[in-house]
Amino acid sequence: MGAQWKHAGRVENAAKRGAVLGKFVKEIMVAAKIGDPNPENNSRLRAAVEAARRSSVPRDTIERAIKKGSGQLDEQVTFEMITYEGFAPHHVPLIIECLTENKNRTAADMRVLFRKGQLGSIGSVGWMFERWGVVEATHTDKSLDAESVAIEAGAQNVEPLEAKDVPAGQVGARFFCETTDLDSVSKFLSKNKWTITLSEMNYIAKNAVELPEGQRKEVEEFLGAIDDHDDVHRIYTAIK
Repeated sequence: MGAQWKHAGRVENAAKRGAVLGKFVKEIMVAAKIGDPNPENNSRLRAAVEAARRSSVPRDTIERAIKKGSGQLDEQVTFEMITYEGFAPHHVPLIIECLTENKNRTAADMRVLFRKGQLGSIGSVGWMFERWGVVEATHTDKSLDAESVAIEAGAQNVEPLEAKDVPAGQVGARFFCETTDLDSVSKFLSKNKWTITLSEMNYIAKNAVELPEGQRKEVEEFLGAIDDHDDVHRIYTAIK
């Protein structure tokens, strides 16, 4: 089914790594703000913290992000979620979620980034996607059957994680569920010793778009430029 688009070369240099780590911190702050500041009681926060740890975000930075997001510090979190819809080159539909402190600045930047694509209005491509709960997790027992686990957890579908996202000697899976079941599926997996690295609502394309190699490279470069923007939080696309 696929999930959000991920930039394959995201951490290839120090500058980009700093931007990526900043996005992990932002996700932790938002998760702590909208839910319980205790990761054990907040599946989104727990997943955000685990993902940050795997990317070597310092423990002090993680703890400070939780405190800042939950209002335990004098600094206030004022991020606003803004959604953009449109088309990448070759008419590939995409939805972009941004977390920003200045929506006017972000809107202006998006118009520039979409020069090689087509920025649409809200709803222009949203009907091409469905809303699903998505949980990405790994387990140390490689003998586990992910399909059986999905059934027990109450998920509707499951697919293997990309090899680069699975620690050596483990099994990884991406579970899809109804949005109302996201918390229960996450709790089941956590209870059964799965390590959760993502637990949130995603947009999944109803129909995938296949492109020849040259066109795909052009689309990936377009998406990479958007993903490099500090305010961009998630990119959902129909590219296969």
